[in-house]
Amino acid sequence: MQLTPARTRLALLALACGGFGIGTTEFVAMGLLPDIARDLLPDLYAQDPDGALAQAGLVISAYAAGVVIGAPTIAAAAARFPRKTLLTALAAAFTLGTLASALAPTFETVVAARVLAGLPHGAYFGVAALAAADLLGPGKRGRAAAFVLSGLTIANVVGVPAITWLGQHTGWRVAYLGVAAIFALTTVAIGFWVPRTPGDPHATVRRELGAFRRPAVWLALATGSLGFGGFFAVYSYVSPLATEVTGASESFVPLALVVLGLGMTVGNLVGGRMADHGAVRAVFTLFGVFAASLLALALSAGTVPGLLIGLFMVGASAAAISPAIQTRLMDVAGDSQTIAAALNHSALNIGNSLGAFLGGAVIAAGLGFVAPTWLGLALCVPGVAAAVAGWAVTRPRPDDAVPSLAAADDRVAVRPGR
Repeated sequence: MQLTPARTRLALLALACGGFGIGTTEFVAMGLLPDIARDLLPDLYAQDPDGALAQAGLVISAYAAGVVIGAPTIAAAAARFPRKTLLTALAAAFTLGTLASALAPTFETVVAARVLAGLPHGAYFGVAALAAADLLGPGKRGRAAAFVLSGLTIANVVGVPAITWLGQHTGWRVAYLGVAAIFALTTVAIGFWVPRTPGDPHATVRRELGAFRRPAVWLALATGSLGFGGFFAVYSYVSPLATEVTGASESFVPLALVVLGLGMTVGNLVGGRMADHGAVRAVFTLFGVFAASLLALALSAGTVPGLLIGLFMVGASAAAISPAIQTRLMDVAGDSQTIAAALNHSALNIGNSLGAFLGGAVIAAGLGFVAPTWLGLALCVPGVAAAVAGWAVTRPRPDDAVPSLAAADDRVAVRPGR
């Protein structure tokens, strides 16, 4: 089906709207953790506020766990389905899961609802990235992934601060109702604007799961999980970092989130272009920038300018890694393209869960609210080690005559057994 440029833009916008809703539902808890802790864990909060904040971090980890479970299972099972039908169903599932999060009566049921809400996340981004790649044309997988992810990063500039402000003034449950409305509108937009395209008629669960037989896939997942773990160790506790370390008021938190989101938006676009010129090289370069950004934040978070500059740098470098990891996964996954596109979000949300948990642990241990930033820096070391190992198992042999990492990215997908 030949689309007009206007229809193509509207279709891409609808796909990005889903990313906007996902970014909002995933990250809004970071700014509302104190409100969630006070409401759902009142006794613990009265006795030990830091401990209550750390336990409330399970709301973040629960969503991430849902993503990790849902991304490979839904993507593998649904690869042959028409993409528009699948995307519409996933957006509707987000709407229902977010409503359940807003209405669940206890801490335990909220945690359970967040697991359910996270299930469609990875499959949506994976299928949407493939649909966007079809719309943009050959050679633009990194930019297609970045375009869909742009909704997520823009959510951190507009959606998360706005919903955080709403939650702080009307209650965190109203905030999640607002997010559910975003998903409802996304469902309608996909129905109107995204063209009908078939799934992969040859896809089977067995073929898609075949990606897990490739060591390079596991190493790419480890690279992303550890890198994103460092990011989420910081992001999960932005609110207490700003209020307790920088000395700002709670009303300052939305501004801090806007700055971080601006960094993510810029970094995502840069990372998409870098990935199209060589995913391996992009991963190594961006990990170095990410480590430097974490160090800068750890050393300067005591002042408002230092906090804002540090958050911008951390957001930009972390977001730039995401399309590079997604392109790398698609390069090494062979025919398992649907699950490969979705697995990036498993990696991201393993990192989300890991970072929120470990960040809460170092805070609960009394190491302070800067400790998660140092933790993120430490996680860069095994992250880079996994990237090096992934490159090693797919590097060209001497007789391949491919001298660069960028060229290796182009060839790795056709190397058997990798």
